[in-house]
Amino acid sequence: MKVWVLGSGSSGNAVLLEGDGTRVLIDAGFGPRALANRLKAASVDPASIDACLLTHDHGDHIGGAARCARRWGWAVFATDGTAQSAALADVSVTPLPVSVPMRIDGLEITALPVPHDATEPVGFVATTVSTGARAGICYDIGHANEHVRTLCREVDILVLEANHDEGMLWAGPYPPWLCQRIAGREGHLNNRDAAALARDSVTTRTAHVVLAHLSAHNNTPEMARSVVRSALRGTPFKGKLTTATQDGVIGPFLPRGAKFEDPRQYSLF
Repeated sequence: MKVWVLGSGSSGNAVLLEGDGTRVLIDAGFGPRALANRLKAASVDPASIDACLLTHDHGDHIGGAARCARRWGWAVFATDGTAQSAALADVSVTPLPVSVPMRIDGLEITALPVPHDATEPVGFVATTVSTGARAGICYDIGHANEHVRTLCREVDILVLEANHDEGMLWAGPYPPWLCQRIAGREGHLNNRDAAALARDSVTTRTAHVVLAHLSAHNNTPEMARSVVRSALRGTPFKGKLTTATQDGVIGPFLPRGAKFEDPRQYSLF
């Protein structure tokens, strides 16, 4: 299992999973040119990707999916709610089973419903068939319900939202209605709640916790890492804590015991 975060934030999201010779992209919130550049930074040919699985219908997650799928021949999977988006009108979409494992060659992937203000949003847990290595992708979530906890439990690599600091959000430039949306139970996970979820999820097998979808206005990487790191003290976690960025590619992240490669930050701009 290898995981790259190709970029994460309100301007675009994409996470690449690789296992047993299979490559799957979670979300395609970047256009073909930008995504090709990011995949090049990870030394991955876009045409080698077997499928694109979409978490929900917001533009920063599906904005490039149709164009990329047409250019590189990807299969696109989405829930019925996500598939209704106009952004996917001119591409064939395969229904994504929810709460039922699906097999894409060497990867077994389960989508579970998550709380977010979208139409039928999901998170994903992926398992390599040969080794049982697991990665959880869990962002754009308002709170940690039982499905969210399942996505984060017993994984080797966890990509978890830490969107905002509560104080920065309410003191920042956003209007009150937007603050309420972000802070709501179907909005985005704050640092404090992300820290509690990480604390409750990590085990001795957890090699990486990658904090994703950080707000450019209401958070900082240093603040997010500090809050989560404090919560992880005293837990079995002995891995690495990293923050993803909007404008760079980070990875690959590997399970514990795999040939180690230090996560690197590739600057694209």
